[in-house]
Amino acid sequence: MELLYTILLTLGTLAILVAIHEFGHFWVARRCGVKVLRFSIGFGTRLYSWHDAKGTEYSLSAIPLGGYVKMLDEREGEVPAEELHSAFNRKPVLQRIAVVSAGPLANLLLAVVAYWFLYMAGESGYVPLISDVEPDSVAAVAGLEPGQEIVAVDGGDTPTWQALNFRLLDRIGDTGTIRFAVKYPDSDVIYESEAAINQWLSEQEQPDLYGGLGIELFTPPFPPVVGEVVAGSPADAIGMQPGDTVLLADGLTMDLWMDWVEYVRARPGQAIDLEFRRDGDILQAVLVPEGVAGEDGEEIGRVGIAVAMPDMPPELQRQFARGPLEALGASVVRTWDLSVFTLKSIKKMLTGLISPKNLSGPITIAKVATASAKSGLESYISFLALLSVSLGVLNLLPIPVLDGGHLLFYTIELLAGRPVPEKIQAMGYQLGLFMVLGIMVLALYNDFTRL
Repeated sequence: MELLYTILLTLGTLAILVAIHEFGHFWVARRCGVKVLRFSIGFGTRLYSWHDAKGTEYSLSAIPLGGYVKMLDEREGEVPAEELHSAFNRKPVLQRIAVVSAGPLANLLLAVVAYWFLYMAGESGYVPLISDVEPDSVAAVAGLEPGQEIVAVDGGDTPTWQALNFRLLDRIGDTGTIRFAVKYPDSDVIYESEAAINQWLSEQEQPDLYGGLGIELFTPPFPPVVGEVVAGSPADAIGMQPGDTVLLADGLTMDLWMDWVEYVRARPGQAIDLEFRRDGDILQAVLVPEGVAGEDGEEIGRVGIAVAMPDMPPELQRQFARGPLEALGASVVRTWDLSVFTLKSIKKMLTGLISPKNLSGPITIAKVATASAKSGLESYISFLALLSVSLGVLNLLPIPVLDGGHLLFYTIELLAGRPVPEKIQAMGYQLGLFMVLGIMVLALYNDFTRL
């Protein structure tokens, strides 16, 4: 049932993004007088279709991993003389550029609308308050101290953990200096400092941003309370439920969640005499952790439960309320920042400053989509916006077979005054197809290795 939910949610998410993208092409094509023959969600055999008054066929097809808009075009078949004026290839080059760029721009517009909705609904986050600094780390060299709040990185405000994460993600693989602005909670005095970095975290497949700086941010103590039980896991087999509190393991008191985690990890396949509390009742059971491979290849124990997140103290929570215009401005800035970040990340990956193992495919998208949906509507909309930005930016890359490749050829035609020779375009499309397929294979490989 869980797998079916993940599949349906992923297909629904992709359908939304594809529909918006193709509608961008469709809408502008219609405005430019191009006859649209078919608007399809999915590829292959058509499962259901209908026609509008202008003769356009709308269809749902069997392979739901994309979509397309088919326009009248002499390059794809004979066009009656009376319809030549509505063929795509007969339109001025500026109109063709508008039609091709409309798809990616529609995805970016979707992100703006999504973030506008989120900002209008109100934004919240945790204050990035330092609780510990590792000696000789980047943070220690910069003079950061426990008890300080990080208010900016490289001049960009960091009022929440999320904002801090974004600023640090932007510096992965960089060499140079990283600048901090900090203050103490009861003071308005800002202290500025910096430290040197050298290809920061470039070798890590899953970069630990805070560990890379050498800091820990304040979180309240995590009591050993169960927040989630994985179906079919050892914990599920003995009947553990969300809300249960672990009390004793083999007679030893489990005061904190990490006490319990470390105890389990050290005992793969070993029976643990467990005592836990549920609604005031004390229950006992024998729990046997399953053995799984850890990060270093060594076998560790796992029982299939996740912690219930404790509430952050009110003074370490921030709430943001924005009016319609302020929210719109913030959503445009957010979409722009993510677009620039995506391009910089691609550049770093091509130059070896970021591991290609960070490239993700449909399996990772499915997992993140499911997790975000379970976290609530706001989390899912935020993920949808992020994915829409990625789709829009990637489609604008100057790679033949992508929208950006078509834009490249049309831009050359605009500047040169004549189309790029068809032989060169065909060679470009073959090269572009090879590149796209190679990227897809690498992304799928990364997905399977993460499993």
